[in-house]
Amino acid sequence: MEKRPVDVVVISDVHLGTYGCHAKELVNYLKSINPSILILNGDIIDGWQFSKHYFPSSHLKVIKEIITMVTHGTRVFYITGNHDEVLRRYSDLQIGNFVLTDKLVLEIDNQMTWIFHGDVFDNTTKGSAKILAKLGGKGYDLLIILNRFVNFILHSFGREKISFSKKVKDSVKQAVKFIKDFEVTAAELAIEKKYDYVICGHIHQPQKREIENKHGSVTYLNSGDWVESLTALEYNKHEWNIFKYSEKDFSDVTTEDTKPTLTVTTDQINFFINSLAI
Repeated sequence: MEKRPVDVVVISDVHLGTYGCHAKELVNYLKSINPSILILNGDIIDGWQFSKHYFPSSHLKVIKEIITMVTHGTRVFYITGNHDEVLRRYSDLQIGNFVLTDKLVLEIDNQMTWIFHGDVFDNTTKGSAKILAKLGGKGYDLLIILNRFVNFILHSFGREKISFSKKVKDSVKQAVKFIKDFEVTAAELAIEKKYDYVICGHIHQPQKREIENKHGSVTYLNSGDWVESLTALEYNKHEWNIFKYSEKDFSDVTTEDTKPTLTVTTDQINFFINSLAI
């Protein structure tokens, strides 16, 4: 597989350092692309559940691939999320092609794109509720481990894999409502700010949809995650699309380099990324 030139790639919610992270699959994906810009939209390293007893080599390889991209000319923007919020004290740090920030605005092909993780809309990640959220995160991790064991058995018998957490989310009306409210809130703020696109992560739900109200419309996108969905957002040929990882497509990855041509204005980006204040 030759490396694909891609204009912009957005990934989020990798959760390195947890059992649920599909690091090997992400390494395969990163080896297969050659983006001009890579945006890491929060929760890349899971600081909430990080343990020195669990950080396998496959997780380190993800970091290695990102560093390799930086050294080979890819501009990498790391946008902080709630699970890696410890990095927010270093926001606006820039080292060569690498930028650490809290949110980002890009002008891509004369259209304005607003990118941030999205935990700013989630009250369960703030104050005393954060303690419950962290405990819930550990329970989610255990559910993922159990799910992988069950899927291993199902695969052995030639049965289709299932997702426990997706079934739980889809069956709980409150969870469905939260996702819908999250998307609408992000979109309405983007419309108010006159943006053409708004990109979030956080809720682990890949999405591309047009949302409109009486003041206008915006394209809402979500990059999903690398725990269950195994998705990313790709901007190529003047269009955003959701990339979905499939094992059969990654039997061979080479390192041939081809840089795409892209009209992306980011020279004045520091005017847009000073804080999380909306």
